Amino acid sequence: MALTVTLVSAEAEVWSGEATLVVAKTVEGEIGFMAGHEPVLAILAEGQVRITQPGGAKIVANAQDGFLSMEGDELTIVAGNAALA
Repeated sequence: MALTVTLVSAEAEVWSGEATLVVAKTVEGEIGFMAGHEPVLAILAEGQVRITQPGGAKIVANAQDGFLSMEGDELTIVAGNAALA
């Protein structure tokens, strides 16, 4: 199973697609998401969002000033500033 991930900044969509694992930094520490994860709403801390796609390809983005929301198998990351590393 895979997650549907959307990463957006204030200006534009940075990345969207399917992932098997997403790790993001929140104000309470790093958190990892896989399909079936419990619902979460968290505040982003400045740091990297690491996305592992099906097949193993990895995407890294720098993000800050925002939040993330996990509902069902959909993870949405909304950042004031975000860009692929």
